[in-house]
Amino acid sequence: MKKTIFLLSFLLFALVAVAQTPKMYYGDDSRTGQPFSKDPHVVKFNGRYLMYYTIAESVKPPKTGLGIGIAESHDLINWRKVGEITPAPDAEYERKGIAAPGALVRDGKVHLFYQTYGNGKKDAICHATSEDGINFKRNPTNPIFSPTGDWNCGRAIDAEVAFFKGRYYLYFATRDKDLKVQMQGVASAPASTNFNREDWTQECDESILKPELDWEKMCIEAASVIRRKGRLVMFYAGAYNNDPQQIGVAVSKDGVNWKRMSDTPFLANGKPGEWNARESGHPHIFQDEDGRTYLFFQGNNKAGQWYLSNVEVFWKGWKPYLKR
Repeated sequence: MKKTIFLLSFLLFALVAVAQTPKMYYGDDSRTGQPFSKDPHVVKFNGRYLMYYTIAESVKPPKTGLGIGIAESHDLINWRKVGEITPAPDAEYERKGIAAPGALVRDGKVHLFYQTYGNGKKDAICHATSEDGINFKRNPTNPIFSPTGDWNCGRAIDAEVAFFKGRYYLYFATRDKDLKVQMQGVASAPASTNFNREDWTQECDESILKPELDWEKMCIEAASVIRRKGRLVMFYAGAYNNDPQQIGVAVSKDGVNWKRMSDTPFLANGKPGEWNARESGHPHIFQDEDGRTYLFFQGNNKAGQWYLSNVEVFWKGWKPYLKR
């Protein structure tokens, strides 16, 4: 009888564990032996999906700071690592690390926008291009953008670039002068841009979205946008990592002025014991060639370890929703 009860308990635990683990569950442990995969961004390029994401600092020689991992997939569920982008040793501005990639495909090339890491207020946005999606050439004008004005500290991270109404909009996160509050800003460049530094114009001298709701706490970051019904819809991360970070949604008709869709998170962190109990954060909204859309995000239930996953997003007009 005791043996039967034990087996039933084990099976119930296994079923719960399976239910808690999403279909996509990707963790890059190649550098430290522990899963560390953050800040996902996905494109479809040359017949395959490529995902760019932040990887941990290397612990084996030659030691480098945070870098960018590259994984490929043919089904958006199963991923295989195929490359890395490491900090350029001859570029002082990114020598300490690079992170938080954002990508777009234009004219047969992948354009990658990424941040420097470890420079405090001097962290900025950089740009690189690739003809195969794996090997990248840096923009000679790097760093291409950092914000100005009394409303921010001069730092720019978490780049997202999207084409909307004839211009490219660069969304970035920055902090206030006291380095306490993280918030969103925006710059733009003309359609003909090569994404060089001189092409970017800061759109306003204030934040376009800053934390106001209880669950957003002291941080809004990691904007990811998609065009829907003549609008831009932004998925953003509210609160700092493990605070818990959760995902919200805002909408804009002009790319500059934004309004929240709801006062509650669109995608919340998981329940205690689940894989994303500490956060569901740093979103990326990806639209496939068939029109279906998927929200990629990072999650964890243990400090210092992150996995990547996705959920399909559905729409009523411009408003996104999830099927529970």
